[in-house]
Amino acid sequence: MHILDVTPATHNIMLVGRHGIGKSEILSDYYQGKGMRVVPLFLGQMSDPGDLIGLPTKTGERTDFVPPYWFPTDGKPIVLFLDELNRARPEILQTVMDLALNRRLAGHELPKGSRIISAVNEGDEYQLTHLDPSLVSRFNVYKFCPTVQEWLLWAQQKHLDQRVVDFIQNEPTLLDNTAERKEGQDTGLEKYPDRRAWRRVSDVLQETAPDGTLRPRRSLGDDDIDLIAGIVGAQAASRFFAFLQGNQMLTGIQILNDCKAHEAQLRSYRLHQLAIVNESIFQHIQVTYPDATQLLAYATQTLDKNSPMDFVQLHRYADNFVYYYELLEKMEQKEAIAHLANLFESGSYPETILFLTTFCPDIYQKLSAFIAKL
Repeated sequence: MHILDVTPATHNIMLVGRHGIGKSEILSDYYQGKGMRVVPLFLGQMSDPGDLIGLPTKTGERTDFVPPYWFPTDGKPIVLFLDELNRARPEILQTVMDLALNRRLAGHELPKGSRIISAVNEGDEYQLTHLDPSLVSRFNVYKFCPTVQEWLLWAQQKHLDQRVVDFIQNEPTLLDNTAERKEGQDTGLEKYPDRRAWRRVSDVLQETAPDGTLRPRRSLGDDDIDLIAGIVGAQAASRFFAFLQGNQMLTGIQILNDCKAHEAQLRSYRLHQLAIVNESIFQHIQVTYPDATQLLAYATQTLDKNSPMDFVQLHRYADNFVYYYELLEKMEQKEAIAHLANLFESGSYPETILFLTTFCPDIYQKLSAFIAKL
């Protein structure tokens, strides 16, 4: 988000990436969170410049264009999101040229402070329109490819079904499909996993409770494999079901609520499994305490019988994190501790680091010392 924070509104931004990785959603969430109206325009669906600039009308002795339905008439700045820019017809792209350079559309100027952001796909598997270099030069161009770790954190924040999150933690290569496909064999109808598809899997696994929260809809049976295969493809669906039936990993919330109860299972884990648990713990703390102000407000308070439940939970999480770390030391799992240190140093979990600094100072010191020795 740093790029979006510091880029002037007068600069246009182009995000380049594969389909289904969340370009549209992340942009919409970010700017709507700032109170700005986001107007998505799917340029690949427009057949005529009139779809973008509006229709001509005669006013006296001159012809004007009636602004399109989306054009702001209240003077408030908007975010104009030009999706599928490199699927647009050449005549549409000519209109975008003037819009991107002058912030004007058929004589109508966008309100001051408005932003223009586009998203494009890249790759041989897409049917795309070649973009004129002079159009590309009007945009700041950034590759957009969130890591698996970033997607998992986003999935926790969006409350995706935990079974999907746990599976991707265990099988990160199945978040996206980048396998080569033999020419001539792909009919265009084969399904492969992508980030948008895994969110749809989560949708069919969950339902909304009366209080508005999401909860697991039901356990999955053999009849459901075709349902999931239609979303992520047969291979990914088969591995997802195999994971659910016999390889359910411990999650961060389980460890933070009662690590001792799961000690025997943790002792049986190999390094790659402990690494998954490490990341799940860091993700859960980051999602649970996204507001640093809340953590700092509790820093000077003492736990007693009158403490609020969230403060009790905070101390329970701290006690169990300490128990988990000391268990890794007893197990002589130096590689697992090194992985924890890597997460600690990565900068991806600022609230988790604040949590450790404030409520697990001994562990914070140990991790800092571990990193200093590397």
